[in-house]
Amino acid sequence: MKRLLLVRHGESEWNAVRRLQGQADIGLSAKGEAQARALAGTVEQLAPDHVITSDLRRAYQTAELLGFPDAVREPGLREVDVGEWTGLDIARIIADEPEAYRGWRAGTFAPPGGEIWSDFAARTAAATRAAAAEADRLLVVCHGGVIRALLQTLLGLKPRRIIPVGPGSLTILAHKPNEADMRLEVFNYAPDGPVLDAPD
Repeated sequence: MKRLLLVRHGESEWNAVRRLQGQADIGLSAKGEAQARALAGTVEQLAPDHVITSDLRRAYQTAELLGFPDAVREPGLREVDVGEWTGLDIARIIADEPEAYRGWRAGTFAPPGGEIWSDFAARTAAATRAAAAEADRLLVVCHGGVIRALLQTLLGLKPRRIIPVGPGSLTILAHKPNEADMRLEVFNYAPDGPVLDAPD
């Protein structure tokens, strides 16, 4: 059985204060580093045979702390570009533009200068599928939006039906031989328990 192991990076400095990051290259907080280290044993037991990571710092730092300093850095796994919303306080966006924010979370709205969800979903799926063709257990260290996009592309789950996975969490998809569809085996797992109000 082939498995796809999806890890959201540990908490970043902007996650900690709930600022929207998009493709801003923000590093991990001390808590985020601890989250990655805490998850390392679980990932090691799953024995990935190929590892790719977003080329943004918070993701590749997480890959390093998981024990994979040589993970292939893949620009196609970058978080969705949020355009003019980059760096804004999430609570402010919700207060000022509630309908736009709900549309963005649902994948039906792009902020000014931002990336269209369908384009984002296509690029993240292409990067993942290319790497998965060479692996039985592919570890993808990426971003919350990337995981939501892959759940849509690979499982048909609509973005508005998926909560943001917690920083430093693991989601697993599996593909049985002779079956066309993938299935969800694990969602939003973290050693200290699932985070149900994770920042975007």
